Order: sequence, then structure tokens, then C-alpha cells
Amino acid sequence: MNNQRILSHFHESAELKIQASTVLAPAIAQAIELMFAALSNGNKILACGNGGSAADCQHFAAELVGRFERERFPLPALALTTDTSIMTAVANDYSYREIFSKQVQAFGQAGDILLAISTSGNSGNVMAAVEAALEREMRVVALTGKDGGAIGKMLTDADVHICVPAERTARIQEVHLTTIHCICDGIDVALFGGDVND
Repeated sequence: MNNQRILSHFHESAELKIQASTVLAPAIAQAIELMFAALSNGNKILACGNGGSAADCQHFAAELVGRFERERFPLPALALTTDTSIMTAVANDYSYREIFSKQVQAFGQAGDILLAISTSGNSGNVMAAVEAALEREMRVVALTGKDGGAIGKMLTDADVHICVPAERTARIQEVHLTTIHCICDGIDVALFGGDVND
């Protein structure tokens, strides 16, 4: 692989982030407010997604339960992508489409937040989780890409849709990760104010 191909990945990623930042900032701010309000009321955040998006769910939960950039008390976040016994039992006994929705039904309560991540917006099991969350009077923060897919159409006015204006999955995932870091930082600032170095 030549250096020019490597550089093109960096440039394309950086350019998309710069272009998307203005478009996505208001929705990211809404997501921070929604999540902070839920956490302040003693609620929790459940997260689901497939593949790289599953890794993003685990990354997000780790930042909240552990820490992001400053010491603080643990915050309740759970990635629904980590319990292989639950996921394989549900997939085997019911269907793969229900691996997250069953967990939302088991763990989710009114006032909780579902962080639903799907680069296409069309992941069937994430769609089922969104449906289950809305039935339980949870709010949804959806991270998608492309045109937002079916998930974008499922959301209510009380939910938040952060749709990356790109087609390439790798680029969408890179913006999703930056978005997750923005959300974690925003929650910390809402809790403590100021910058980490203040």
C-alpha cells in the first residue's frame, strides 16, 4: 500500500468530520441534554449495534462506567452486545432480530435511554430494539449514516437522530466515535462544568 492511499484515508476522514460538525452539533447537544437528564434522574443508558457499532457501544459504556477524561463517580451504562450466552440463546430460540430487543424488554424502564447505532439505519435487530424501547417509554438516541434508513423514520420528536452525511461505512464509524467522545465530554461538563484542566 502506497503512502498516497493511506493519506487519502486520513484526508477523507478529516474532511468529513469538518463538514459534518456544523450539521451534527445541534443533534449531539440534544443527545447530551437527553442523556444527562436521564442520568440525573437515576435512569440508565442501554446501547446496541452490530460489528464495529457493537464495539462503539462497549467503548461508550466503558467511558461512562469507568471515566472519560476526569475522575468522577461511575455512571450507569450497559452495552447489550457483550453477553454471548444471552445473545446466542435468544438468536437460537427466537431469532437474531431479537437479541437486543429482549434485553431492552428485560432491563429497560421508562426514562432510560437507548443508544442505537447502525451505519445504514437498517439493522433489523437495532430496529427491533428501538421498537421495544419506544414501547417502554424510553427515549432513543440513534447514530446512523447515509439517509438514516428505517431507524430514522421510527423515531419520535422526543428522540434524537444523529445521521452522518456520508455513504462509506468506515467514515461513518469514524464520525460515530468522535460523536461518542463529544457526548461523554458533554456529560462530564454538565456534571462538573468547565474543562478537564480547570
